[in-house]
Amino acid sequence: MGEQPIFSTRAHVFQIDPNTKKNWVPTSKHAVTVSYFFDSTRNVYRIISLDGSKAIINSTITPNMTFTKTSQKFGQWADSRANTVYGLGFSSESHLVKESAPGDLQSPLTSESINGTDNDRVTPDTPQHPEARAEPSQNALPFSHSSSSINKHWEAELAALKGNNAKLTAALLESTANVKQWKQQLAAYQEEAERLHKRVTELECVSGQTTGIKSQKTELNRTIEELELALKAKEEELERLKAEVESANEFRSQRDSLTQRLQETEVRNQTLEAQLTDLEQRLESSQLEREAFRKSLRSLLELLDSKIFELNELRDALAKLLEGS
Repeated sequence: MGEQPIFSTRAHVFQIDPNTKKNWVPTSKHAVTVSYFFDSTRNVYRIISLDGSKAIINSTITPNMTFTKTSQKFGQWADSRANTVYGLGFSSESHLVKESAPGDLQSPLTSESINGTDNDRVTPDTPQHPEARAEPSQNALPFSHSSSSINKHWEAELAALKGNNAKLTAALLESTANVKQWKQQLAAYQEEAERLHKRVTELECVSGQTTGIKSQKTELNRTIEELELALKAKEEELERLKAEVESANEFRSQRDSLTQRLQETEVRNQTLEAQLTDLEQRLESSQLEREAFRKSLRSLLELLDSKIFELNELRDALAKLLEGS
């Protein structure tokens, strides 16, 4: 089956400041969806959270990871592979209790202190305003390189979402088929239950009930109870399938949003490439004009040198003429 979602919640996501290792840095401006996945093939759990098209959490859970509740609405865990500490802020303590309960998540992430100590616990500071973005210099022409790297990143994220969407779509189709079959079985059980109730009523109306009739009534009542239990189980399974359908729709919405962002980036990339081409053409034209100006200036200097030489000869002739007179 591959990787399947097992639990989702909403929380504010933080990461520890890599410089101070003490303060929290918010990675989302608002509460985002935090989802838990289980890969039955590899027996691996993952925590994933997306802010738009950006993956702000992609943490593979290992047996030595622990989840620490540092306040009524905040918890944290350390990810040595990502070389960071993640923090989750919840709207209520009940959400945090669900997060830190391994029985609810079916996950090896326990609710003890991180790395076995309480010294690493930190509380989130008030998010500071980010520094103003520096304006690019006029010489920064190769914008296409940065746009290409962004495209590759978003294409990778889109491919991952497409893979998950394909798996969810297959599961959705299978679930839809099962729902139809269970509805048919449910209708058959209801018809059978009504028939048995009528049969019981008929038997009760018969005067002079015998031992055989009482035994048959008991058997019919037991059958009705079994059918009612089966009906309840099918209704619970139907609710679970509805939840899976809602999860599939949410992933489809994320995929469409990411596709739109990728298209917008490609348009911006084409615009930047056109601007770069225009700047290169203008630079080449400017270089040609400068070279032509240099040639004209060189010719003028040569002409001036010849005129100066002729004036010197004329001066010398006049000087000799003056001396002779």
